[in-house]
Amino acid sequence: MKNLTATLCLSVALLFGCTGVCKSADFLKGFIAYQSGDYATALREWTPLAKQGHADAQFLIGTMYSDGGIGVPQDYKTAVKWYRLAAKQGYASAQNNLGNRYLKGQGVPQDYKTAVKWFRLAAKQGLADAQGNLGAMYAFGKGLLKDYVYAHMWGNIAAMNGSKLGAKLRVFVEKKITPAQIATAQKLARECVAKNYKGC
Repeated sequence: MKNLTATLCLSVALLFGCTGVCKSADFLKGFIAYQSGDYATALREWTPLAKQGHADAQFLIGTMYSDGGIGVPQDYKTAVKWYRLAAKQGYASAQNNLGNRYLKGQGVPQDYKTAVKWFRLAAKQGLADAQGNLGAMYAFGKGLLKDYVYAHMWGNIAAMNGSKLGAKLRVFVEKKITPAQIATAQKLARECVAKNYKGC
């Protein structure tokens, strides 16, 4: 999973480019070091970039501190710092991870409403994990009113985007609502996807 996250971030960075050749080279050097298990070098290469506002570097440093044992001790407070910086730049994975920290009270006081805020921002960018997390918040009434129709809607959208959580959530919720409510949730999901997740 850690390598998948890093690979995804590298792909994004290479597709959209970095702010300069030197910065791209430093990010790539850090990524290669990370892949080979040289976490100290990865951290050394990414930290200056992260301080300059490089969202991918911020996210990956946050992940290193969140997971712990990969070049740094587990430190949720430091992870939250880096996730927040990346999340404020609109980086969906960082928003989702920040939502998880608020959900679990790791590095910040537990706050379901704030978790919902970050999950919603990432979900509206199409991040399947965040869509599943938002659906779960609706299903269990954490941070907002319990609403199985919206739980099913977000679970269905997440499942369509490849989330196993979304698929499980959809099955869980279907046992609690009527066929008419399922039809409503499916209609809402289709409308939400057609609007590219805006206003859902």
